[in-house]
Amino acid sequence: MPAINVEVLIVGGGPVGLTARALLERWGVRAMLVEKRRELSPFPRSRLVNVRSMEILRQLGLATPIVARAFAPEYGRIRFRDTLRDRDFATAAMVGINTPIPESPVIGVITSQDRLEPILLAAPGAPMRFEVEFIDLAEDTDGVTALLVDHDSGADTHVRARYVLAADGANSTVRQRLGIDTTGPGAIGDVTTVVFDADLHRWCADQPAGLYVTAHGSFLPLYPEGGWAWCGPTPEDAARVDWRDLVSRALGPGLNGKVDVWRVQHWVANAFVAERFRHGRILPSGDAAHAVPIVGGLGMNTGIADVHNLCWKLAGVLHGWAEPKLLETYETERQPVAEETLRQAVANAQLMLQAQNRRREQLHSGVAAQAQIELPWTERYFAQLGLVLGVTYRSAAVHNADDNPPEPSDTGTDYLPTTEPGRRMPHHWLTPDRSTLDAIGEWFTLLTPDPDHWKQQITAPWPLHIEPVTAEHADRFGLGPQGALLIRPDGHIGARWSDRSADYSALPRALAAITR
Repeated sequence: MPAINVEVLIVGGGPVGLTARALLERWGVRAMLVEKRRELSPFPRSRLVNVRSMEILRQLGLATPIVARAFAPEYGRIRFRDTLRDRDFATAAMVGINTPIPESPVIGVITSQDRLEPILLAAPGAPMRFEVEFIDLAEDTDGVTALLVDHDSGADTHVRARYVLAADGANSTVRQRLGIDTTGPGAIGDVTTVVFDADLHRWCADQPAGLYVTAHGSFLPLYPEGGWAWCGPTPEDAARVDWRDLVSRALGPGLNGKVDVWRVQHWVANAFVAERFRHGRILPSGDAAHAVPIVGGLGMNTGIADVHNLCWKLAGVLHGWAEPKLLETYETERQPVAEETLRQAVANAQLMLQAQNRRREQLHSGVAAQAQIELPWTERYFAQLGLVLGVTYRSAAVHNADDNPPEPSDTGTDYLPTTEPGRRMPHHWLTPDRSTLDAIGEWFTLLTPDPDHWKQQITAPWPLHIEPVTAEHADRFGLGPQGALLIRPDGHIGARWSDRSADYSALPRALAAITR
């Protein structure tokens, strides 16, 4: 059979692959997405869309329907209890979820993956073919030929693509075919999720949360209109477990009504980062590039940021205004973020497990009533804005026009907005309803109080939009009367000129340096 020809083949139809599909459509790239499952996942799986992901999805016009089907902000909290029927013995806010923050025009949400994926699929984008499984590939100097099998018809299909974006999960077939190793702890535990329904309103209505951590597993409300999940270590005799009885006992005595079990899913909690984020024309992303423990809700969001970083680079190369070498900066920029994210997620998981074990020991010894547990963290431990909004890229795709030494990067909990090259452009309101982030699109954006000076330097082939700003905003950005910020299509600052540059070709020189 003749091969199907596309510019980018996306393997994997989870949130990361679906986001890549929408982004490539936005940047005018002809793509195709294949997914081996029969349909979108019916399991809740990932539960948190953080503030940075919501900024990205807002650019795609998807924030409003996502918020409409998500929990209210007051659910952006984690609560610790002996059983679900007990009162809290500790609680922590999910910063950027439970209340608006001045650092962003949006707020993150608690929502289940099976609510998010249909919204992503409904966005304009490339064809998505279900029940089509990636089998193997062969790469040459001009592209990649992928062998796929259509499970509905049984027929083999060949797809010829300029590039392959692998978003096929932690057990990625693409990564395994390429022989890309991983680093990190690896499999850290067998976990079971039980999706069920029960009348738990009287225990939770006055103290809502996105996650209730108990000594007998964690409970998660699934949808605003109802439904729950219990999540905990998989029992050794899982095949014989009465899951309704297990959940009922974990809930504690006093439950009025029955527990209806809908689904049970066994899965492995993985913790690793791929040693390579690029193999020629094949680029792993999301869980295929880094598997992150679920505690803290960092995994899916890191994957969405991956493809936001990658897709504009693919578009630039395919449209001819960037050199193929630009794709090398995907690994340079995103691999360190994945490694730092993994460290924090593993620490989150370990601390939560310690708290659960300590409380269980107190309950078994009968001292729980007299001894309150002291959690091994403060609320700041869950304030991850430094990791979410404070990412700093150091690569050839960042041009230090002012030739100043880079500022220290944010770590974990702390976030300090700055216009240093490599950082995400800080949010400021340009007008009462228009953010600096709204000026960013399928182009490079130049923010400047003196657009006439910089217009003289515009040359092909780069897509560029000049956004005039007031002197007040320029001062806030650390710019003089003729200064400028050059912002990449992914919202990270590519170059900064504090004031007029002596080089009248400064702008095209910076664009060339970033995209070569």
